[in-house]
Amino acid sequence: MEPSSPGDTRVQSAWAADRPYLLAVAAGMLKRREGAEDVVQEAFARLAASPDAIEDVRGWLLVVTRRLCLDRLDLAENRRTAPAADPPEAPGASPDPADRVILHDEVREALSVVVDQLSPAERTSFVLHDIFGFPFDAVAGLVGRSPAACRQLARRARLSVGTGSSPAALAGAALAGALPGNTETAGLAERFIAVCEGGDVHGLIGLLDPEAAGFPVVIGWGPMPRVRGAEAVAGRTMHFFGPAAGVSLQPFDLEGRAAVVARRGEEVVAVVRLDDRAGRIYHLHTFARPSLER
Repeated sequence: MEPSSPGDTRVQSAWAADRPYLLAVAAGMLKRREGAEDVVQEAFARLAASPDAIEDVRGWLLVVTRRLCLDRLDLAENRRTAPAADPPEAPGASPDPADRVILHDEVREALSVVVDQLSPAERTSFVLHDIFGFPFDAVAGLVGRSPAACRQLARRARLSVGTGSSPAALAGAALAGALPGNTETAGLAERFIAVCEGGDVHGLIGLLDPEAAGFPVVIGWGPMPRVRGAEAVAGRTMHFFGPAAGVSLQPFDLEGRAAVVARRGEEVVAVVRLDDRAGRIYHLHTFARPSLER
């Protein structure tokens, strides 16, 4: 494929410099090369059609590529789980109780609206504790408040949301709009996820401040030795969140700051707060369960 606008130097330069990396990211997410080619071509087509001046073209392409991959994965999952046809209902048959716990899209959307109406502090404390199961000491460490304050915030949120919904439903609602609203913060979380999922150590080092430091805490064990320097932090980060770690990553709004949730299956095994300075991550605050290290 040739870029959509051969005269567009921006697209041509990015095509030559960034296409192999974007293919690696897309292939890692989709698990097949053919689909990755299609996604990367679509990302470049959107870049060529974008009239805006984009300061960080590579970062923009990473965000678009990852979102296109997520769209494909969601579509494939919907096709896999959708029934071929609804079986006829027997006259007078009562509804199956199992149907009541199915999280339909309408229910997820309604819950998302309710969760979104909470204040950022209430939403963060409630989601981290009630939905993700992190103790209030860990919640306090992530948001910079006291455990007592986080407990009170979660209580207020619980009263606002009510107790009629399952944790799984609320988790889906909370993460449905988990991407931070601030464009710069959202881009930081997306780029962090993209380089981790793509196994791009050099890309991660470039995303980190040269003096970056990692502050990992394992719940029940306490703080682990801190790691300093971009290369050391990148190495440890890839060990826990790279392609071989067996986790999936999602962006999360931590009271207006960029963060990432790591899941293994249905279990949330870690939350990472990304503190940035001049667009680069200088602190990674990680609270993890012992199950993060298998």
